[in-house]
Amino acid sequence: MIFLRMTGVLTCKSFKAYVNLGISLTASARTSNLSLSCTQLRTVSTDLIYPGEVTFGKILIANRGEIACRVIRTAKKMGIKTVAVYSLPDYRAMHVKLADEAVCIGPASPRESYLNIESILKVVKDTRAEAIHPGYGFLSENGAFVTMLEEFGVTFIGPSAQAITFMGDKLQSKRLAKAAGVNTIPGFDGIIQDADHCVEVSRQVGYPVMIKASAGGGGKGMRIAQNDCDAREGYRISTEEATTSFGDGRMLVEKFIEKPRHIEIQVLADKHGNVIHLNERECSIQRRNQKIIEEAPSVFLDEKTRTSMGEQAVSLCKQICYSSAGTVEFLVDQNRNFYFLEMNTRLQVEHAITECITGVDLVHQMIRIAKGHPLQLKQENVSIHGCAIESRVYAEDPFRDFGHPSVGRLYQYMEPTHLNKVRCDSGMEEGSEISLYYDPMICKLVCYGSTRKEAIETSIKAMDLFVIRGVAHNIPLLRDVLTEENFLKGSISTDFLKVTYPEGYKGKQVSHCEKMKLSAIAASFFAHNDLRSRMFLNARVGQVKGEKPSSWSTVVKHCDLEVPVRVMKVDNAFEVEINGKIFTIRGDINLALPVLELVVNNEQCVVQLLSKDEVGKFSLIYQGTTFNVFVMTEVAARLSKFMLEKPKKDTSKIIASPLPGVIRAISCKVGETVVVGQKVCIVDAMKMQTALVAVAAGKVKSIHVKEGDVVNEKDILVELE
Repeated sequence: MIFLRMTGVLTCKSFKAYVNLGISLTASARTSNLSLSCTQLRTVSTDLIYPGEVTFGKILIANRGEIACRVIRTAKKMGIKTVAVYSLPDYRAMHVKLADEAVCIGPASPRESYLNIESILKVVKDTRAEAIHPGYGFLSENGAFVTMLEEFGVTFIGPSAQAITFMGDKLQSKRLAKAAGVNTIPGFDGIIQDADHCVEVSRQVGYPVMIKASAGGGGKGMRIAQNDCDAREGYRISTEEATTSFGDGRMLVEKFIEKPRHIEIQVLADKHGNVIHLNERECSIQRRNQKIIEEAPSVFLDEKTRTSMGEQAVSLCKQICYSSAGTVEFLVDQNRNFYFLEMNTRLQVEHAITECITGVDLVHQMIRIAKGHPLQLKQENVSIHGCAIESRVYAEDPFRDFGHPSVGRLYQYMEPTHLNKVRCDSGMEEGSEISLYYDPMICKLVCYGSTRKEAIETSIKAMDLFVIRGVAHNIPLLRDVLTEENFLKGSISTDFLKVTYPEGYKGKQVSHCEKMKLSAIAASFFAHNDLRSRMFLNARVGQVKGEKPSSWSTVVKHCDLEVPVRVMKVDNAFEVEINGKIFTIRGDINLALPVLELVVNNEQCVVQLLSKDEVGKFSLIYQGTTFNVFVMTEVAARLSKFMLEKPKKDTSKIIASPLPGVIRAISCKVGETVVVGQKVCIVDAMKMQTALVAVAAGKVKSIHVKEGDVVNEKDILVELE
C-alpha cells in the first residue's frame, strides 16, 4: 500500500479519488490540522513516502526559529526523531518544544552558540544523531563544517563541501557559471584590496556599481555606489557587515543593473546525476537588498525565458556535481535578458511558495537525497498550479527606512491559520521574544490562489486578521504594497519601494470617505463603551445604572477631520450620522476582542482595536495602518481647545540610538568639533549596521557608551555642547 504525505488541504473530490485508489494517509497526516472542503485547495504533495524506504533514525537541526520548526515537522512525518539546539535566550522557543530532544549550546551571541561548531559537534556525538539539517543562515553554507561532519561520520543534509565552497565564493561561482554557459554580469574579475582599489575598479567598470561580499548572502555586505564617495563608504560598511555576518570581508565590484527584477530558479539534484528545476520565484520586492514579498510564478516571464533560465540553472548544477536543494538567482532586465547573480546552496527562506505551486516538499526531498535515494521526479512531472505569495512578517518599524528592527515580547499573537489557503511558517507563539541577536522574522505568511488575484486577496484578508502585539511589525507596509497599482499590474523591480515611496513609507493614505467610515466606527465604539460602563457589577444583561441612553452627541477628531457626530442605538446596530451621511454599523462589537469583523453600510470591514483610554482616544488598525481617532462629548471637545500643548524638547544636541543594538564603532572624541552630517558612531542590530550622524554642529560634550556596549532604543549615546 502507498502512503501519501499531505502538505496541505485536499478537495473533497480529490480526497475521494485517493481513497478509491486505495491510498492511505500516514498517522501524522491524519492528526495534523487539515480540513477538507470542496471549495478550498492549497497544495497536494506529489511526493510519496514509502514505509519501506530507508531513512535516518535521528537528525539534528543546527538552526532556530521558523526554519527549525519547518524541518522538524517534515522529519516527524517521515518518522525521524529530531534534536534541537538552542542558545540561552531560546530555551523556551517553539523549535525546542517541537523536537524530541533539545540541548543548550551557549549564550545569546551566534558566534558562541549557533555558529559554535565545536558545541554542535559535541551535541551530535552525545545524542548520536545520524545527520544534520542546517536550515538557512548560520552554518548552512559553511564548507569547513561539512568536512568536519564527514570526518565524524555524520551526514550533512545539503550539498558537498566542495559545491558549497565553489558557490560560496562569488568570484569563483561567477567563473564556474561562465564555464557552464550561464549568462553573467559584467564586472571586475578579482578581489578588491582596499577602498582606493574599490574606487579605481568602480571607475573602470562604470558607475553605478554594486559592491558586495564575496561570501555570504541575504543582502548583507552589499551597497550600491553612484560615485567615488559612495564607493569608499560602501566598501568600508560592506566589509564590516560581511566580516560580522560571515567572518569573511572580501569584496567584489560588478556593474549595477538598473531597474532589474530578482528572479530565482529552484533546483533539485540527487547523487546519481539527476537534476531538475522547479520553476521560478519572483523576489523583486526588497528593502536593503533583502526580500520581503515573493511570489511564484513570476508574471513577467514567458515560457521561453522560463525554460532558458531553468536550463542554465540545471547546467550549473551539473558543472559542479551538485546534489540537494538549491537556488540559482538571476537579475532580469526589462527586455528579459537575465544574468547570474549567485547560487544559494541551501534551502531558501521563500521555498514554501514553490511547494505550494508544485506540491513538492523540499525538506523531504533534501532528506531523501542526503540518504542517497534517487529523485523520483522527472522534469516533465513538474508543472505550475495556481499562484502563491509569501509575505515576510518582520519585527521592525516600516515607517523608519522601510524597517528598523524592533525587539520585545509578543504579549498577544494570533496567526490567521483559520483561513483557507493560508500557511504560516513561524517559530513564534504568545510569549515569544524577539531578540536583537537574531533575524527579526516573526512569520512567513504564505497565501495560495488559483490565480494571482486570488492569492493577493487572500494575503490582504490574512494580514487584516493577523494579531501581533508587543513589537512593531511591517504588516502595514506589506499590505500597502499588495494594493499598489504597479504591483497589481506586475510592474515591479528591485527598487520598487524607493520608487513607490520616495519619501519613505508614511502609512496607508485613506480617502475622505474612509476617514468618515473610521470616525463612524470609533463613535459606535464610544457609544458601546458608554453603555457597558453603565452596567452594574454582576448585573443581568441590559440592566444599567440610571436611564439607558439611546443616542449620543459627540465630536470626532481624526487626521484633518473634526466633525460633530450623532450616534443612535437602533435594535442590534448603531446608526452614526456625520455631516448628513448615515453609517449603519452591525456586528459583534466586543471591545475585549483584538479583531472586530463589522458590516458598515452592508460592506465587510475589519478593524483591530489596539487601545482606548479615558479621554476618548481609540487606536484602530485599519487596512494595516494604525489610526488614532478621538471621540469626545461636546463639552469635552469645547474645553479641549483651552488645553496648552506641551513644548517640544530640543534634541538636536543629543545623538540617541534609533534602535536596540550593539555599538560597533565610535567616530568622535570628547572635545572634538563635529559638523552637520558627520558620522559619530555605528549601531549594529540584527546583523545590519546603522551609521548615526550629527544633526547639528557642535563640540562633543560627553560620550556615554563604548564599543561593544548593548544599547536600547532612545538611549543617549553622544551629547554636544
